[in-house]
Amino acid sequence: MTDAKTPFELMMAQAQEMARAFNPALETFSPKGFEKMWPTMPKEFMEMSFGKGLSKDGLDARTRLLITLAGLTMQGAQSDTQVRLTVRHAIEAGATKDEIAETIAMMSMFAGIPAMTRAMEMAREVMEDQEDDKS
Repeated sequence: MTDAKTPFELMMAQAQEMARAFNPALETFSPKGFEKMWPTMPKEFMEMSFGKGLSKDGLDARTRLLITLAGLTMQGAQSDTQVRLTVRHAIEAGATKDEIAETIAMMSMFAGIPAMTRAMEMAREVMEDQEDDKS
């Protein structure tokens, strides 16, 4: 009996071979490495761009980022890079670890336990990475 591959596995193998043909360095590409190149915006810049700059009586950047995190969790936490960047920016904007965890946990009622668990794992990675950076 042969180990037949699924169409998805075949497509992924073909895509990896194509990437290797275009640029051998892409074989070891990591989205997490790319995320580290993306700078965290200062809280003041986020407030100007996404917070009080739009409406002086509107939501602050911290709240907007927590809402964004809730939305990403609702989508099934499938956008790893966006979830991790949003957590990182929420912390920079003043959100606490407890607020981030509560935001994600609250989505379990709407998005389900698997989506909540996935988002929580990604958030935990970001928070642990930031603790390691401070050490």
